[in-house]
Amino acid sequence: MTGSGRITARSRIKSSVDDRGDSETSLRQRKPTLRPRRDRNKDRNSLQIFNVDVKVMLGICILAFTVMALLIYSLVNPSDQSRSTPRVVTPFPAPKIMDLPQFQGEHKESLYWGTYRPHVYFGIRARTPRSLVGGLMWIGAKDGQYLMRHVCQDSDDLSTYGWTQHNGRYYGHQVLVDHGLRLETSFLKSRSEGSGYGGDWAVRIDVQTEKSGWNDEMLRNGHLFFYLADEEGNALSLGSDSFEKMDNSLLASGSRKDVGGWELHLNSKTSELHIGLKLQQMWVSDVLGVHYAGFRTPHIHNLSDLVQQNVGTQARMFGKLQLSDSSEDSSNILVFQIAGRVPFRTDIAFVSGTGEEHARAHERVSSLTDASMTNRLQRKQEEFDTRFKQCFDLADKLEPEASSVGKVAIANMLGGIGYFYGRSKIAYRKNSDHKGSDYSIAYWPAELYTAVPSRPFFPRGFLWDEGFHQLLIWRWDVRICLDIIGHWLDLMNIDGWIPREQILGSEALSKVPEEFVAQHPTNGNPPTLFLAIRDLLDGIQKNKFSETERNEITLFLERAFVRLEAWFRWFNTTQSGKERSSYFWHGRDNTTTRELNPKTLSSGLDDYPRASHPNNEERHLDLRCWMLLASNCMHSIAQLFDKDSVPVKEYGSTTNLLSNFELLNQMHLHPTYGAYFDFGNHTEKVRLSWKETISGNGYATRELVREVLEKPELRLVPHIGYVSLFPFMGKIIPSDSWILGKQLDLISNRSTLWTDYGLRSLAKTSSLYMKRNTEHDPPYWRGPIWMNMNYMILSALHHYSKEDGPYRDRARVIYDDLRNNLIRNVVHNYHKTGFLWEQYDQKTGKGKGARLFTGWTSLVLLIMAEAYT
Repeated sequence: MTGSGRITARSRIKSSVDDRGDSETSLRQRKPTLRPRRDRNKDRNSLQIFNVDVKVMLGICILAFTVMALLIYSLVNPSDQSRSTPRVVTPFPAPKIMDLPQFQGEHKESLYWGTYRPHVYFGIRARTPRSLVGGLMWIGAKDGQYLMRHVCQDSDDLSTYGWTQHNGRYYGHQVLVDHGLRLETSFLKSRSEGSGYGGDWAVRIDVQTEKSGWNDEMLRNGHLFFYLADEEGNALSLGSDSFEKMDNSLLASGSRKDVGGWELHLNSKTSELHIGLKLQQMWVSDVLGVHYAGFRTPHIHNLSDLVQQNVGTQARMFGKLQLSDSSEDSSNILVFQIAGRVPFRTDIAFVSGTGEEHARAHERVSSLTDASMTNRLQRKQEEFDTRFKQCFDLADKLEPEASSVGKVAIANMLGGIGYFYGRSKIAYRKNSDHKGSDYSIAYWPAELYTAVPSRPFFPRGFLWDEGFHQLLIWRWDVRICLDIIGHWLDLMNIDGWIPREQILGSEALSKVPEEFVAQHPTNGNPPTLFLAIRDLLDGIQKNKFSETERNEITLFLERAFVRLEAWFRWFNTTQSGKERSSYFWHGRDNTTTRELNPKTLSSGLDDYPRASHPNNEERHLDLRCWMLLASNCMHSIAQLFDKDSVPVKEYGSTTNLLSNFELLNQMHLHPTYGAYFDFGNHTEKVRLSWKETISGNGYATRELVREVLEKPELRLVPHIGYVSLFPFMGKIIPSDSWILGKQLDLISNRSTLWTDYGLRSLAKTSSLYMKRNTEHDPPYWRGPIWMNMNYMILSALHHYSKEDGPYRDRARVIYDDLRNNLIRNVVHNYHKTGFLWEQYDQKTGKGKGARLFTGWTSLVLLIMAEAYT
């Protein structure tokens, strides 16, 4: 979890995140039914003659003139017209990036279906606001209890789960181990003659056991529940009233505007059973039992509850662990239970564009099941391995066990891409001069195609994370990268602000406590999308792309330029400091009495120590460096298109100003330490103390309250950590400067940042090192090791190891040692725990925070490949 708006009091709200899925209601608004307007012309004779009074005619003319005047005035004065819609929820007035031709046609259709529901263990949907939605549940066992698995959550305590291969478009393979029950899910897309828009898709589910001698009868049987739901509410048709004989493979059918007629089939020919070393072929009817239930509901985020209730009722009434074989009227959700003796395998095929081509649909079903499916999956596996070698050349760089973790990193990054649709909730203050008038208003309905940081904890879009995600994704598929960045930039409002955390749709909302939903339009987030944009610009300059890719990137940047300008301008005006070339993160609470050091959530570094008493005199070093990155990118884009205007020229002057080494040193350098710091109203003499209060009902309560033992003063904030290294990460320091040597001292010193597992986020010498920020907030960016910052530090070390200067050789030695430590620790943790982690303990190297954190922790693959920004 990071400061992009994520929950910081993890120990306090962790359980509430896991349990909220049943309490939320759908936010989708049903459109009112529009009655057809009666054609009044049909009620009168078209040649009817009227007697017209002159006064009446004059009144009509005056009325028409008034209407025209008001219309002209509203066009000339649009602010009056838009008063009903607050600026904060007014879209940016420019052509949408996603309307570019390169995002239409073949590209758009190829991405239509996908595993775009990262918050469930296995889910499928289309990139459309109200889609057909598919997904998998199963019955697992833990501590003698049988539990339904559906939504990713840590409380399920799976040994491992995640994608081992995924190409972002057509194919993915995942392994899940649930207390000895092993499931492998494979996803495959296919487009052929007769298929509807987006083509067909198939799912293979292989159920095995990793435990021998299971005596429990239930555990020797696997119970899968595959469902299909229509978010538009269209009724789904059952293939049969009973699936006991399995004479027909058709499970369900229906029709939609996007894909035409469709059918869902279960493999009805053979199921491959691996018994010992012998491969046997058995009829599905001998191995599998199929039951069903149909539900009518406007949302699906609590579907697992409906299934559990249905199965539970059957178990109590009939002693059978099966669905009821019944369906509500006009069911828009159908759930199919597939039961079989473990081990077993089943294929499910979805074919679109059915109807008159029914016979051909059956041919397509055959091509997506059985031996044909096996052959196709084998080819996709080989293609994935080949593509991986092309994109990330790890040959002779790493041991095979490390390379396998690299494959998991990119597979989970691509497999974790989701599609969301809904309206962000914005904290709005109608009268900025009147406190206490905040309330929430809705953003416009919007879609977002985005990678997510963590499937169980953060299955939604985070602006600060996304730039790091794209450093990986563009190297694999630059068109997917541009698609994602374009979706984010299209979320910009008229002021150039983008909500930093995207919680779109009822499924995303079901994972977030209400108090964390609203986004504050005064707060930003690190503009890390410029990291990826800088890489793309560098790739164009160095001819890393094909001619087609280069043209698409160029067209993208040309369309995006006006939005990037607005985004830069928003930062440059709303986050600027009092001193020229200074900036500070807005949104810090200067009235808090419960935080040891007021958090800076908008910076992404939540509890990293800043000035003890927030005010507008602050200068935040990291934001200054982010603004240098942004201005430099804007200047490079302007040069690419030979733009010649005053604002464009200012990007060059802003870049020169922010890269002015002497000015940087005057504002942020402590010459004795040779270290860079924030500046603000600060004192080190603060502490949390227990205070007893008497409530209104006479009961005594105790709470931790901040005590300030010394008056703060304007000064450098003396905490060495990630923020201190931002000028180093930004490669601003000249290669021959003594200050560069001091940075290398800080990095390599075990008393400050160095560990055997990576660089810690805050120095051991800091007064706030590993200190809790409140009673409920454990240290977060106050010691643990984070991969995104270590990646940027490695990038700088790699840079300086190639620059002429007195510190070149030393930078190389430190680079090699740090790179080896990071890779070794991440690989060790993955093979020991089955997961990549959000952060790593600086003392033991153990994974911490959210597990299955395959967002920026996946940057370990770029570290393996030595591919830096």
